Order: sequence, then C-alpha cells, then structure tokens
Amino acid sequence: MSDVAAIKNLVEKHKILKAEISKIIVGQDKVIDEILLSIFSGGHALLIGVPGLAKTLMVNTIATTLGLDFKRIQFTPDLMPSDILGSEILDESRKFKFIKGPIFSNIVLADEINRTPPKTQAALLEAMQERVVTVAGERYPLSLPYFVLATQNPIEQEGTYPLPEAQLDRFMFSINLDYPSFQEEVDVVKATTSAAKPTVNALLNAQEIIDFQQLVRRIPVADNVIEYAVNLVSKTRPKTEKAAQIVNDYIDWGAGPRASQNLILGAKTHAAVHGKFSPDIEDVQKVATGILRHRMIKNYKAEAEGLSIEDIIKSLF
Repeated sequence: MSDVAAIKNLVEKHKILKAEISKIIVGQDKVIDEILLSIFSGGHALLIGVPGLAKTLMVNTIATTLGLDFKRIQFTPDLMPSDILGSEILDESRKFKFIKGPIFSNIVLADEINRTPPKTQAALLEAMQERVVTVAGERYPLSLPYFVLATQNPIEQEGTYPLPEAQLDRFMFSINLDYPSFQEEVDVVKATTSAAKPTVNALLNAQEIIDFQQLVRRIPVADNVIEYAVNLVSKTRPKTEKAAQIVNDYIDWGAGPRASQNLILGAKTHAAVHGKFSPDIEDVQKVATGILRHRMIKNYKAEAEGLSIEDIIKSLF
C-alpha cells in the first residue's frame, strides 16, 4: 500500500475508532484525540483529573477498540518494583524461572502514579524509554506497540510523591481531564443507570498500529515547520537569547529538546489523522499545549497572579 493510501486508511480508521469509543465514553473528545495521537506517535501520556471521571474505563475502552492487551496497575505507597516488572522464582527443577509482571502488556494503565515512591516509579520509566525490562541482569523485551498511560489525582497531595521533572519529560502528552458539561453528565447518568450494557469491538490489531506508527515516521516535514517547533521550544527557556518576555517573567524552567521532537511527531500524526500528507505550523500549534504543559515550571509570581501555563503557551504562538 502506498503512503497516500495508508494515510487515507488511517483517517478512516481514526473516524470509526472515535465512533466506537463514543458508544461507552460520553464527551471527552479532546482527551480521546490526544490519547490516540500519543499511541499513533509511539509516545506515552499522563492523564490528570479528579477521581470518578472514568479514566480507567476510557483506557480500557480504547485498548479494546485497538485490539490490544490491557493491564491496570494500582500504584500504592507499598508497591515494589518487582510487583510491576515480575520476579524470579524457583521452579520444581530448582531452576530460576521469570514470572512476568503486569508491565508486559500493550497498554499499561499506571493508576495514581504519584502514590508510589520514586524507586517504583523508576522501574516503570526504563520500560517506557527502552521498551525493555531488566531483572537480575537479564533483559526482557516488551511486546510492541507499547503505551503507558499514567493517571495523577491533582487534589489529594497527602502521601504522594510528585513525579520529578526528568520523569515527566518521558511523557509525550500531559492531558487535563475536566468535569463533563451538564448535558454530557445527564447522558452519562442515563447510560450507566439502565440495564443496557453497550460493548465495543476491536477495530485494529497490534500490527496495524505498528504500521501506522512507522507511516507517521515517514511523513515529510518542511524545514520551516521544524524551525517553528524548535523556535517555539526555545522561547520557553528563561534567560536564553530566544526567551519570550512572558517566559522570563513567569517561568523558572523551560522545555528540553525532547519537546521539539515530540512537537514534530505529534504534528505529523495530527496532520495524518486529518488527511494531510505533511504537517504545517497549525498542526504544531494544535499539539503544543499538551506537549509543553508539563515541561514548563511556573515561578511564584505566576502562581500569585493566577496565570495558567496554558495562557503562557498560547502567548508564544
């Protein structure tokens, strides 16, 4: 299949995927879009939202429609790395045998990742970065495609271990989940309090997703679009020559080079699912907020003046 035909196929598949997901998930269009962009770009996503907004149901539904294995890990303060990665046990013949942990799945939901100590968080991050797990000196490759969706609860901060900036940088997108609108909540209540149980079907398989990820990598990008993305990221770095004034005033730390890479990958995927054969500056802007949000740290002045990170990012366009 030519790349042109493959992009048309991706547009079609993306449309029917969203229709299938909407059988169970009401609203949350932007959130579903960004999760699918992450998966087709080969990145990971961090979902931030209060409890009860159907985060687990959403990930489970997306995994089912994509035809992928799905496992959920509930992060708690006493969770050990071996609880995620797996461990070696002695079998009947007195030989060590490796029992795989829940990380060996296509889609892993790391629920409330900020509830577990850094040692356990770090075990997940090697897998995210390298797509392999090392246990007792042995390396075990993970099956592809591999996608980690971590959730964080922004309200209860007692007994939490916030993710360090270097670890946050491993996530391609940071996605904020808001409360549903009045009408959406009415629809949710109607759907979940009746006897009807809608089901979703698998519309893709692992190989098709890998093919789409490779297709995204092959999409050409004009030099001016790459320069725009790198420029945008440069503007987020305070006290550097390209820094915007608003950044010097309100930001302590800006985004690193991984942000530029993710902006281009995200823009390529955004262009592809909308039927374009090459991304333009508008595609970069469409994905910029989710990609830069968790890579910029506001200072006390921004907090005091109630300036949101989203406002600062938009001003850089």
